[in-house]
Amino acid sequence: MTPAATTRRAAGDLLVLVALPVPLVLAALAGSFTGGGTRRWFGRGESQRADAQAAKDAAAAAFYELDTAQRDLRISIETIAAVDDSPAARRAISDFAALGQRIDQASHDYINAVDSHDLDRDDLEASAASRARAELTRAKAELERAKGDLDRFAEGLAPLLRTAETQLARLAPAVERARQALLAATQALDAVRASGLRADELAARLAALSPELTKLNQGAGQHGVQETIRRADHVLRAAEAVRGEAERLPATAADIDKRLVSLRTRAEAITTRAAGVEPVLSELRRRYSAACWQDLQPVPEQAAHAVAQAEAKLAEARAARDEQRWPDALALLSTARALLNTTDEAVSTAGERLRRLDEVSHDQAHEVERTRFAVRDAQRLAMAGRNTPDPRHARPLDDAVARLDRAIAGLEGRHPDWWHFLTETEAVRQTAARVVQEIREERGAAGG
Repeated sequence: MTPAATTRRAAGDLLVLVALPVPLVLAALAGSFTGGGTRRWFGRGESQRADAQAAKDAAAAAFYELDTAQRDLRISIETIAAVDDSPAARRAISDFAALGQRIDQASHDYINAVDSHDLDRDDLEASAASRARAELTRAKAELERAKGDLDRFAEGLAPLLRTAETQLARLAPAVERARQALLAATQALDAVRASGLRADELAARLAALSPELTKLNQGAGQHGVQETIRRADHVLRAAEAVRGEAERLPATAADIDKRLVSLRTRAEAITTRAAGVEPVLSELRRRYSAACWQDLQPVPEQAAHAVAQAEAKLAEARAARDEQRWPDALALLSTARALLNTTDEAVSTAGERLRRLDEVSHDQAHEVERTRFAVRDAQRLAMAGRNTPDPRHARPLDDAVARLDRAIAGLEGRHPDWWHFLTETEAVRQTAARVVQEIREERGAAGG
């Protein structure tokens, strides 16, 4: 190029520089100082800074996800701890604490990595940005590993959590049912008292539930979920029992009044009937041997004593009823009824004994035939479908036949023991009935 051309080009270049903004001028000058062309002095540093910032953002996202998951799982653990005290629950709580330590360490390493590098610094060197990216990437990986462990732990925790949530779902309804039951019992008791019945025992039982209600009102936070549910169930059952008894109390009082009258009338009737036992015994003594009536000799005296006892219990029951001691009144009435039942049976025995002895002494053949028929019926059943009977069945039936024969033979003589004869024939029939029952049970089992 000629000197003139060179001068013109330089002048043209200068005009271009004058027309450019100052930063571009400087850049152009810098290019001219390096022998022509331009280059980005901070291009590689900016790329490292951008990579480090991306690693920082990714680590922050991992940290946020881990922190959120840990907070959610902590709520689940607290739910389980409030409800469940089983070994599995205690182990889960311990494992969560150990996992929390690892999470804390991973979080600490991440925070240190963030605090150790200022990626916004103007003079950030490429090597520093590279170190920051590496440390933040490692922190992110550890946070993600901890998140994976936390997710797996949460999956294993699901059965315990479902059980705990079920318990918690029961808590509020259980407490509310207990409160409503107490209210209903109180109202029922008030209604009973308004009718003139004191119901002191029911009132005492209801008052005893007051401390339990206080604890229910204090809540599960103080006493635990399981204990609160258990207490609510106890209060519910106890209050419902009081309410039920209070509602039945008017009917109970009326029933006690009715039974007092009925049992007193029955005692008078038994006293009248007992007076007729002595003539029956006299007839037995006159017509039959001593073995037929000796066991009945104490009946008149025993009947009089038992009736006197029953009447005393009835008097006590009346006093208990007047004092509204309902359980005592009912217990005394039951005792009086038992005494009268026993006495009534004993009084009836004498007349029944005379009737049966009269029947058999006039026609023993009917009793014998009735008994033989029972034995033959059992023997036919024992032989059904067999050539020979089972010894377990044949032996007691053979013994029964022999026993009947002895009883018949015992009637010979001037003063036969007809009562012994009757007891023997009854025993033979019972033996036959027992064998029949055994055979039917065995065949029923075999057929089934």
